[in-house]
Amino acid sequence: MAVDIRVEPLGDREYLVRVEDGQVRAATRVRVTDGVLERPGLSGGDEGLIVRETVAFLIERQPVIDIPPMIDLDDLADAYGDAYPEELARRLAQA
Repeated sequence: MAVDIRVEPLGDREYLVRVEDGQVRAATRVRVTDGVLERPGLSGGDEGLIVRETVAFLIERQPVIDIPPMIDLDDLADAYGDAYPEELARRLAQA
């Protein structure tokens, strides 16, 4: 079964993301930051799509239940190093 990711804009570059994987559900708030958007392959990208692909990136690396309640894209980039923005740019190029 595919994971369902729904992104809802909250304004001021914040999004509410609801994730459902079978019976497991999670919600997180994602804050989009300039530090990530200024990287090659990401500038000018659709923020909603960036948020969706960011959450997809995370759930490939951890269970849905472990998604934190708040995600800051700069913090995520710090935690995953170049792997995160490179993978995100690849995903956006395919979208």
